[in-house]
Amino acid sequence: MNVAGINRRNFLRTGALAVAAAQVPFARAFQGRTAAAPVRLGMASYTFRQFTRAQVIGFMKELRLHTINCKDAKDHLPSTSIAEEQQAIEAYRAAGIAITGVGTIYFPKDEDADIREKFEYAKRAGARVIVAGDPDPAVLPRIERFVRQYDIRLAIHNHGPEDKIYHSPLDVLRVVKGMDPRIGCCLDVGHAMRAGTDVVKAIHEVGPRLFDVHMKDLAKADAKDSQVEVGRGIMPVREIFQALIDIKYPGYVDLEYEIKENDPMPGVVESFAYMRKVLAGMGVPA
Repeated sequence: MNVAGINRRNFLRTGALAVAAAQVPFARAFQGRTAAAPVRLGMASYTFRQFTRAQVIGFMKELRLHTINCKDAKDHLPSTSIAEEQQAIEAYRAAGIAITGVGTIYFPKDEDADIREKFEYAKRAGARVIVAGDPDPAVLPRIERFVRQYDIRLAIHNHGPEDKIYHSPLDVLRVVKGMDPRIGCCLDVGHAMRAGTDVVKAIHEVGPRLFDVHMKDLAKADAKDSQVEVGRGIMPVREIFQALIDIKYPGYVDLEYEIKENDPMPGVVESFAYMRKVLAGMGVPA
């Protein structure tokens, strides 16, 4: 399969090639970015779950992106072999891509050894955030000890109405109240909206406990299968960005494009073009 050729056609189909080409060269963009940028766009590797790490790196370069939140999908960041994991870390580093977070990671055991393994995985990758899926509140006090030891933030991902505990980031907030301030939320805006949550208001309420954002868009507020390219639905993207700026959000807005998994690039390109256009209209570099 000629992946490069397919990707180029994808860019042309979406009409966004000019937008991508207008960005500064990838290496220079990586060197010139600073932590002071008020909204920083990144990628959730789950978007490319049907593609290899080499293909993901190629996509990232075409998208002019330099940060990724890695999931153990395909060979993106293997969690079962330290040697293979190191190969992945070195490949991203050589491409000028920083691993900002790992996950979604699950904590099924209330055992030190299992939890330590997850934190060591994040530490080796240089990730400052672990995106956690549905940790039992009873296990959180043990996880909290590792958060303090490793100084790595735990961002609990909300999964909408189907989630047993964490429908929205507000549910996360109630559970972690009083715990170490490095335990907080990964706000999935789509799942939060489906849970009936005012996403913009939730950002302000979560405030300093917001460590990661998964961006997507929906055509219908209560329909999981209505996901569309960012900008085509009803997600209040500009208001979300403004709320993140208001709270001085220190993390990344990672696109998690879950549809069209076998040919995601047209939708991914369109989504980033829209988000960059919104930020440009706000006078915010992206």
